[in-house]
Amino acid sequence: MKLQQRLVLGYIRTKFKLLSAISKKKAAKQAFQLFCTPPSRDVKELTAIFTGAEQLSFRLDQYDIIGYRWNKGGQRRVLILHGFESTAVNFESYIQPLIKKGYEVMAFDGPAHGRSSGKKVTALAYSDMIKYVQEHYGPVQSFMGHSFGGFALSLAMAEMAHDENYRLVFIAPASQTSTAIDNFFTLLRLDDKVRTEFENIVAAVGGHPISWFSISRTMKNIRAKILWIHDEDDTITPLRDALKVKGENYPNFEFVITKGLGHSRIYRDPGVRSTVIDFL
Repeated sequence: MKLQQRLVLGYIRTKFKLLSAISKKKAAKQAFQLFCTPPSRDVKELTAIFTGAEQLSFRLDQYDIIGYRWNKGGQRRVLILHGFESTAVNFESYIQPLIKKGYEVMAFDGPAHGRSSGKKVTALAYSDMIKYVQEHYGPVQSFMGHSFGGFALSLAMAEMAHDENYRLVFIAPASQTSTAIDNFFTLLRLDDKVRTEFENIVAAVGGHPISWFSISRTMKNIRAKILWIHDEDDTITPLRDALKVKGENYPNFEFVITKGLGHSRIYRDPGVRSTVIDFL
């Protein structure tokens, strides 16, 4: 961690320590706002393949969503979904190979990410975006999602009509929201009483307890063929959470474990990319 990051983290910890001493509810409310706020926005300069794409946009609740489409009318539609603090532009290397397969390809910046508007995002907001795309630009039969995008995809797919001809690729998905919250609370050194109030906020805002926000739950309602790729050295979405899902032995499920790629390098790896393209 860089010096500037350590200083910012120290300031945030001190702020929450003082706020927690005053009110656990207020500390939890601020923690929830911070949890839903991407620390940075990845807005890379558009490359030629993006400037040459069909530009898509729509309004979803308070968000203006920006996206791209290639090869409209292709034999099969595929939707690419990025992770937390990421952007559609980071998945450029997947576009041309999918076009070569004859696919129509779409990619959107999620709420509060990339060129889409907003400062805060929840998994439900991202899931709603996916459902909107399916309704207005679909039907999409193939999906790939990295990290937060994979988790949002699981939430959406559990509620969307589909069959076994659909194909999903989860790349290092955030399979357990409770793990992300554990890491968040450990980083900020927040206590259990704040955690209880935090979970109450999640239930009030999301309409469900934290246990509901889990790929383990959604998998029971997903009939599509699934390819799940995860790395042993992933420190963001740990492999142990993924193995819990693998252990359920779902018949529509294929699992690939890599080594040395971590959480972000994994989707950039040429071997992973080839495996994903072949599966989709």
